[in-house]
Amino acid sequence: MEKIIDENKQGEQLILEAKPENTRKLFIESYGCQMNFSDSEIVASILANNGYNTTQNLEEADLVLVNTCSIRDKAEQTVRKRLEKYNAVRKINPTMKIGVLGCMAERLKSKFLEEEKMVDLVVGPDAYKDLPNLLEEVDEGRNAVNVILSKDETYGDIAPVRLNSNGVTAFVSITRGCDNMCTFCVVPFTRGRERSREPQSILDEIKDLWQRGFKEITLLGQNVDSYLYYGGGLKKDYEKASDIQKATAVNFAQLLDACATQFPKMRFRFSTSNPQDMTLDVIDTMAKHHNICNYIHLPVQSGSNRILKAMNRQHTREEYFELIDNIKTRIPDCGISQDMITGFPTETEEDHQDTLSLMERVKYDFGFMFAYSERPGTLAERKMADDIPEETKKRRLQEIIDLQREHSYFRTQQHLGKVEEVLIEKSSKKSEAHWSGRNSQNTVVVFPKEHYKPGDFVNVRITDCTSATLIGEAVGYSNMNN
Repeated sequence: MEKIIDENKQGEQLILEAKPENTRKLFIESYGCQMNFSDSEIVASILANNGYNTTQNLEEADLVLVNTCSIRDKAEQTVRKRLEKYNAVRKINPTMKIGVLGCMAERLKSKFLEEEKMVDLVVGPDAYKDLPNLLEEVDEGRNAVNVILSKDETYGDIAPVRLNSNGVTAFVSITRGCDNMCTFCVVPFTRGRERSREPQSILDEIKDLWQRGFKEITLLGQNVDSYLYYGGGLKKDYEKASDIQKATAVNFAQLLDACATQFPKMRFRFSTSNPQDMTLDVIDTMAKHHNICNYIHLPVQSGSNRILKAMNRQHTREEYFELIDNIKTRIPDCGISQDMITGFPTETEEDHQDTLSLMERVKYDFGFMFAYSERPGTLAERKMADDIPEETKKRRLQEIIDLQREHSYFRTQQHLGKVEEVLIEKSSKKSEAHWSGRNSQNTVVVFPKEHYKPGDFVNVRITDCTSATLIGEAVGYSNMNN
């Protein structure tokens, strides 16, 4: 739940430029958070070097892969339906092989492979480099599985292909796994313990993207603020590191500063942050650099200290307010968004009111809000009864959504009359005559196209707004434009 789910991208098929020497066809779909879409780019890169070109035509595929998510029950049910669809197509194309990647792989491997016989291949998030070997097993008629979680795999040596890219914005993964053990979350069990990628490999990937014309990078991880590279290995083993390793270690503030300094005309964002791990040096680094966006996704999950403790969140309501105040003091116009879970086990009406009062205090720019969904394998599933009626969950969720909509409109109104820097990404969904981009606070801005083009940094005067979108007119290029 710490990860942002973009509903518009669910089930997106990935396609890249064909290599003439490749003879096999790969159909790959992704579900879940941006980490899964990023991982699919790594998989496509590995398989492109092993004879596979991507296709968007399921019927002609030699290999069908679905990159899965266990964060919500809805995602699992969707993937199951897709596997049923693939198997129906396999009756027409009997040589087709089907594989499951990602977060569902470990938990459902025996069910998919042995009981239901829906797939030939199951590969966990740390085993993608083993895909060529696993596919050899499949070609020889055997099922293949590798769901072993790694202590050091970061895919830092794999240059991901950029699939379905707008050519303007890209994600660069900096950490894998998570150590936080929130009771509602499966990530530590599906993606393993936390480890950080070598800084130079991150900077090299950004340099490559810059040379290819990309203008904005989002540094990506389950918990970017706890990034700590000390030569490799798990974050939790840092205390065993040598004195020289500790002296030369790089934390997130230092990595962020290096990115912004080395690429002054590239814009940077990061996701996801965790309140317990966000430090003042990160906020100060943001304030120091114009090209680091004034936006933080800061999941809180609940406004009730009792529920936060039950969730094993390592922060209190009061500590969260203190962090918000520090952010707003150092970056007054910083946009802040939330993740919120309602209906967690034992949640009372008083706990729910605490969540609403926290939202009133912060007034988030936008948020990602969910009713609690019990996930197999989590501590909450093992130890806590899912005891909140569905009708109560739905009602509380609607109250949270309605309040967030009010706050979103309050926040967008604060931009009226201002001139703000916008990076053009694409045409507006609603009008081919308008561009769509985002300002520093991650709010969508639309304005007439005129002579501008995607990838331009443009100063836009904001003249109108909805709760989700700013509307304006360009007044010229910004200083960020080359």
